[in-house]
Amino acid sequence: MSENKENLDNLETTEEIIGEDIECEVENKEGIEIDEVAILKAKLQEAEEKYLRVHADFENIKKRLEKDKIQAIEYASERFAKDLLNPIDSLEFAIASTQNPDANPAELVTKIKEGLELTIRSFKTTFEKHGIELVDVDSGFDPNLHDAVMHAESDNHDDGEIVQVLQKGYKYKERLLRPAMVSICKK
Repeated sequence: MSENKENLDNLETTEEIIGEDIECEVENKEGIEIDEVAILKAKLQEAEEKYLRVHADFENIKKRLEKDKIQAIEYASERFAKDLLNPIDSLEFAIASTQNPDANPAELVTKIKEGLELTIRSFKTTFEKHGIELVDVDSGFDPNLHDAVMHAESDNHDDGEIVQVLQKGYKYKERLLRPAMVSICKK
């Protein structure tokens, strides 16, 4: 390597080098022809080709990651959707069971009620599995989580306390999906 450096130090200035065929015209001070410029040119070209391949690979990876990201966003709810198929099947089965003309009406109502309860449990299980939970109403009124739509008088509750839940609220992890609609005590 130091020999190459010495040879490069002995090269004539670039003003003295003329023409395309540089490796033939470059001579050291003793007048000996040097092929090192040709070697360096070849190495430079090899490095440029390697750079272009690496850059192309990088661009391909970038495009692939962008495509994967778009697909991940597009299909993010797929697991949740699959888990909702069981409750939908239960509801369709309940509707189908009402089509039997020979069914006893009292027995039919009991079976539909049981089916609806099972469906609600299935929904709750799916929600828990995916981080959806009920908004807590037992810890008191919180305007960030509850929407007070009515005032009610109650001897059993303190002023500003939740008297009745009119519609349940839900959170997804830490985000509020829907506030709980409540009536609060006003004295």
